[in-house]
Amino acid sequence: QAQSPESLHDVPESLHDVIVERDVMVTMRDGVRLATDVFFPATGLERVPGAHAAVFHRPPYRKEDTEESLGFCRFFAQRGYVAVIQDCRGTFSSEGDVNFLIPEAEDGFDSLAWIDQQPWSNGKVGSWGTSWSSWTQTAMAALGPTNLASMVPNMSGANAHQSSVRHGGALELRFLAWAFWHSATNTQAALKADPTVDAALNLGAASFADWITRMPLRKGQTQLKLVPAYEDWAFRIFTEADFSDYWKHPSFAPCLYWDEFPDIPIWIVGGWYDSYTRATLQNYEGLSSRKKGPIRVLVGPWTHGSATVEEAFAGDVDFGEEAALTSFRDLHLEWFDWTLKGRQSSLVDNAPVRIFVMGGGDGHRTVSGRLFHGGRWREEREWPLARTEFTPYYLHGEGRLSVEPPTGQDSTTYRFDPADPVPSIGGNVSSLSALDSLPPGIADPAYAPRASRIHNVMSPGGFDQVEHPDFYGCEPPYLPLGSRRDILVYETPVLTTDLEITGPIEVKLWVSSSAPDTDFTAKLIDVYPPNPWYPQGYALNLTDSILRLRYRNGPDKADFLPPGEIAQITIVLYPTSNLFSAGHRLRLDISSSNFPRFDVNPNTGDPIGTERRRQGADNTVYRGAKYASHIVLPVVPSCVDSGPISAETTARG
Repeated sequence: QAQSPESLHDVPESLHDVIVERDVMVTMRDGVRLATDVFFPATGLERVPGAHAAVFHRPPYRKEDTEESLGFCRFFAQRGYVAVIQDCRGTFSSEGDVNFLIPEAEDGFDSLAWIDQQPWSNGKVGSWGTSWSSWTQTAMAALGPTNLASMVPNMSGANAHQSSVRHGGALELRFLAWAFWHSATNTQAALKADPTVDAALNLGAASFADWITRMPLRKGQTQLKLVPAYEDWAFRIFTEADFSDYWKHPSFAPCLYWDEFPDIPIWIVGGWYDSYTRATLQNYEGLSSRKKGPIRVLVGPWTHGSATVEEAFAGDVDFGEEAALTSFRDLHLEWFDWTLKGRQSSLVDNAPVRIFVMGGGDGHRTVSGRLFHGGRWREEREWPLARTEFTPYYLHGEGRLSVEPPTGQDSTTYRFDPADPVPSIGGNVSSLSALDSLPPGIADPAYAPRASRIHNVMSPGGFDQVEHPDFYGCEPPYLPLGSRRDILVYETPVLTTDLEITGPIEVKLWVSSSAPDTDFTAKLIDVYPPNPWYPQGYALNLTDSILRLRYRNGPDKADFLPPGEIAQITIVLYPTSNLFSAGHRLRLDISSSNFPRFDVNPNTGDPIGTERRRQGADNTVYRGAKYASHIVLPVVPSCVDSGPISAETTARG
């Protein structure tokens, strides 16, 4: 392979030069070759001699674009590492077909074996990456590679069927969206050997925002028919609703293979508004209980991404400048220098758990137009926190939420119309996006970067729970979401003292339905009182979830509840950490849809993803001594009496 030196400017003289070997075709066990770039530390035009630790990244988003936007590979090579970056199977310069995560376990394992055979490798490899590139790490780790010596999985999955792809029996529509926009931007020659395919996908094709008005999608009726590899896996994740062997593959469910992971240092990173929050803490719990590691976890108030961890906001909410990491890249370097090179590091003495406790802000509107919610960093020894007091807050009549046990018995029935689902206003989502047509004069997506064309169908993060034209499905007159007839709102009285909620959260409801099948959703909200900046107050979403009733007894197979029969269900919300300040209220919303975050249940009991009928459902939530519906909150006793955070006070714990 030809080698090209890359000149370095504006960097300290002590840093290495970099030589890049482009498009090395690494052969997998089935003969498919994956395009790989290798960045070497160099002095002038000569590689630094000897064997080196390597850092490895496997993106599905064109390796050249990934390096241009993040710059990790050159950064590491300048500092003495060999940096390896590889287009995943079926994408861009690599061969094979995209098969939604499934190939990543063996492809990653085989690529690690290739690295181990190279004369420039000292036998130690560290992996890094976000989202799909985080799944690629856990997938190959599940096969127990011997030369994987350190990992930094940022925002990754633990069980795709439980949360992140499917969720409580429902589908997170973001991955159907991913199939549409990724197939259009994927410039792999074999995928689009027919030049008309690129045109059909990129020039005026219906966007995913249009297609979700026609759910469920029909095979052969969308532009995905032009890229059969994408269509096949997209419809499989849509229609294979039971927790079958398909979902138990190590690429989908690394939690089933934690015992097989090498016992190495792993730094797990996530965000409270990320699409993988539950999985982030699951991976920490599972691996820290099995491995010496060290295993660490870092969770900030962030939405999904590599760059978002250096931001101090999520959606419409600001947490103060200390919420943002100064340099995620520098933290990777410090981690790898410690765990791969044995260098002294302050990380040695850090607690295993570092979390950002959101809240405590004074609620003013910042100069960027966001609510100032504030927060503080805090180190902990374990997760969940040992001092947690798991406390039931019961649903009472007239919308009251209280620790007081209920008496008597009552219920509320609402009509759930799948043709009029509750719109998603913020939350834990990523990649639920649509792609604009190519700019005028450009016929090849290779010359129109994805970031310049893509836009959110659903925005992630925290928002006031009021309908707005920026949110999909909202219509005039844009009223508070809780005013809908199909949302049950339960609130505590005004809090007289601060209340910290940090940890996993479950909602246990007694329910029935007139339909053969339906969904129930739950959302936890921090309600601000009116203030001069927000005269109507502000209802800030913190975490939400869903349960498809047919899976109330487990994910393995459908178990339909006879219409009218009462049953208890458990809705597992994503964990969070939030300080509900004195003067606020804690609110729980119960409904049966959250769209387009999740697909909408047709209420017919028909096979998911292929139904052709929809019907309304009368759904009932029961309250009282016999059917004591409640939310179990992880209350953390107050250690320090700290006043409200203003824009001038620090947010560092």
